[in-house]
Amino acid sequence: MAPFLPNFQSFSLSLPFSFKMKRSFNSVTRPNSAQLLFLLITSFLIWPCIEAAAAAAEELLKGFEATPNPSIPFFQPLLNDSSTKFSFGFLRVNPTQLALAVLHVPSREPLWFANPGTLSRWSDRTKVFFNGSLVVSDPRTRMFWSTETQGDKLVLLNNSNLQIQKSLDNSNNVNVPTVLWQSFDFPTNTLVETQNFTSTMTLLSSNGLYSMRLGNDFIGLYAKFDSGSDQIYWKHKALQAKAQIIEGNGPIHVQVDPDGWLGMYQNGTTPVDIESFNSFQRSLDGLLMVRLEPDGNLKAYYWSGSSWVLDYVAIRETCDLPSPCGSYGLCTAGSGCSCLDNSTEFSSGECSSSGPYSNDMCSDLKTQKNDIKVLRRGGVEVPFKEWMRYETTSSLKECENACGNNCSCYGAVYNNASGFCYILDYPIQTLLGTGDDSKVGYFKIKEEANKKKINSGLGVGVGLLGGAVLCLIGAVGFGSYKIWKKKKRVNRMLEEETGGAMSGPYKDLASASFRSIEMCSSGHR
Repeated sequence: MAPFLPNFQSFSLSLPFSFKMKRSFNSVTRPNSAQLLFLLITSFLIWPCIEAAAAAAEELLKGFEATPNPSIPFFQPLLNDSSTKFSFGFLRVNPTQLALAVLHVPSREPLWFANPGTLSRWSDRTKVFFNGSLVVSDPRTRMFWSTETQGDKLVLLNNSNLQIQKSLDNSNNVNVPTVLWQSFDFPTNTLVETQNFTSTMTLLSSNGLYSMRLGNDFIGLYAKFDSGSDQIYWKHKALQAKAQIIEGNGPIHVQVDPDGWLGMYQNGTTPVDIESFNSFQRSLDGLLMVRLEPDGNLKAYYWSGSSWVLDYVAIRETCDLPSPCGSYGLCTAGSGCSCLDNSTEFSSGECSSSGPYSNDMCSDLKTQKNDIKVLRRGGVEVPFKEWMRYETTSSLKECENACGNNCSCYGAVYNNASGFCYILDYPIQTLLGTGDDSKVGYFKIKEEANKKKINSGLGVGVGLLGGAVLCLIGAVGFGSYKIWKKKKRVNRMLEEETGGAMSGPYKDLASASFRSIEMCSSGHR
């Protein structure tokens, strides 16, 4: 399982090399010089991490302030939970940038990010401080994030929940902490066991393309293919076997249960739905979590003590994912990915014909930024069609016209058997391949105007160059003709003077005379 890193590449907190000794240390065998050098270098590299981990507190009070330590290569802990399974601190995401994160320490897996959309610099000018609010500030990039609270302390609980608490005295003069803010209310792409996910929250994939939200009685996965509304591509509705959803009794929420299932609740402790995992009702010692992956799939994992084990997959077939073959791709069960346009080749996870383009087709047409060409393809079908918008038309032509006359339509797929015309009102993604030729796709492809201008300019340039070459050939030919004609006239004059045909030295003299005449003639032009 790849770690979640928003808008940057994966990393590993493990040492970038491994070493295996040929013989174990004992009273007889001593390490050689190479082994001693390795141990010295390893100690030097990991000592800053060990020192920083030891210095991490179990609560942060007002006045706390910290800056990134340049000698720490991976993660700088600022706050630990009491079990030391979780840690909050600076996570280096590349050589120059950092994010505030909560990590699962045994696996070094990030579970939560403070501000995944914006990164700070790993610099002594970047500061994290607690003044009642948890604040991270980078004055150079003008990055600023704050919880905007007035708390007394920051703590990390044994379930990885980061909280800002305020102590209040009750009637017995006992301090009772009140939670003003907690990271569980602002999940990124991961839910851990006992964490509530409500209808006001959104789970977002690390690339920002996919999200999970709750409806009145369902869990939905959505794709953000353009700047408009999201397209739902997976839906799990509550079965309501043990309890009913009562309208007006409040929204639903879900929770990852430690016994290996995702529970959906409205009120009380009886679930209205249970989505079981492979570890259902099995006793697990490790952490259980649910994650929305970059491909749009929802998966569950549990920590075995040495690795993360896959425990649940919402979408089992690759072609059922929202866009497994990329823009203008075609996914066929058993065959994999290809391209809608047969003239293009599928490579590096995408079809080369798609290219970069604006998502606003209507604006492009108004500004003539792009030209539109049409691609037709039989034997295709829309994915997740049960949630796709469609119209009923009497013919393929009527379906095509419904899309062709609408600048916000990127394509349409017509089912000749049902008469359904599925409207694609977002940039074309992956379609499904089927052997049924009665299902025909109509797709708009943008041709960038600047490319067309370049091609037109190249054509004009080639044309002008060709014309110039023809003119040059004509001029050379005309000049050669004039020379030949003058030469013939001089030879005739000499023949008349000598009274016959010339041979030997007279012929050379005639040629010399001709060249002399040509030179003089050229000088008087």
